[in-house]
Amino acid sequence: MSPMPHFLSTETLNAPPAAALFHVIPVPFEASVSYGGGTGDGPAAILTASGQLEANVGRLVPSARGIHTTAPVDCEGEPEAVLARIEAAVSRVLAGNRIPVLLGGEHTVSVGAFRALARLGKPVGVVQFDAHADLRDEYEGTKHSHACVMRRAHELGLSIYQIGVRAPSIEELDYRQAHAIPHLDARAIWESGLPDPILPPDFPNDIYVTFDVDGLDPSVIGATGTPVPGGLTWREAVTAIERVCAGRRLVGCDVVELAPRAGDHGSNFAAALLAQTLMVQAVS
Repeated sequence: MSPMPHFLSTETLNAPPAAALFHVIPVPFEASVSYGGGTGDGPAAILTASGQLEANVGRLVPSARGIHTTAPVDCEGEPEAVLARIEAAVSRVLAGNRIPVLLGGEHTVSVGAFRALARLGKPVGVVQFDAHADLRDEYEGTKHSHACVMRRAHELGLSIYQIGVRAPSIEELDYRQAHAIPHLDARAIWESGLPDPILPPDFPNDIYVTFDVDGLDPSVIGATGTPVPGGLTWREAVTAIERVCAGRRLVGCDVVELAPRAGDHGSNFAAALLAQTLMVQAVS
């Protein structure tokens, strides 16, 4: 396998770890996809596409604060072993007061980051962009499924806010209601638009954004394993990201579930721009 390029490789050097605010962590893990496959190729596709980005987003240049792309996390072995490696990688970045930016891989990779966040010993809120609630206790015989990610986050004691959900199961709706998990589902956005502010005032000041690309409408990113019509437009997604980050501190983020397909450069580019858009929130 050829080495992955670093993020924004045509615009900037791969900054030394100590000089970089952002640490991009590729995690090519794919074990529990339940429809279309290919998420293991997502990190390489995002990094390659990032070479076509401009260094700036408007007048903001996140790379000016340094972007270091790490070696890919070793994704061989049992899921628990992989999650332990992800947790360790994210913990190292957080310990240095840097911002981890995970590139998946299936959504399960986020659980490793959630475990690292839970060990910080302070309130952290997870803002989830997703077509699915991911609140199942287990799916297809495993608790490590991509469909269980937010259930694991909730069990860790992390606060959760869900945006863009439009394909929840009855089990997930019941769990969300029983635990009063706040949310802004796709239908509410269709009917009333995006509120401002989005997050409740008592939501933690430190937030982690986990962005499953199927949260976007398939017309924006179609290269994903479980596309669902009726998702966020690009404009809605960027506006929502800006509003949830306004007045809060972004401590980390991920972009997951890209499943690259031949000839679809647009999906790869949009996922790369999404990662860069999240970085912008930490320097704006």
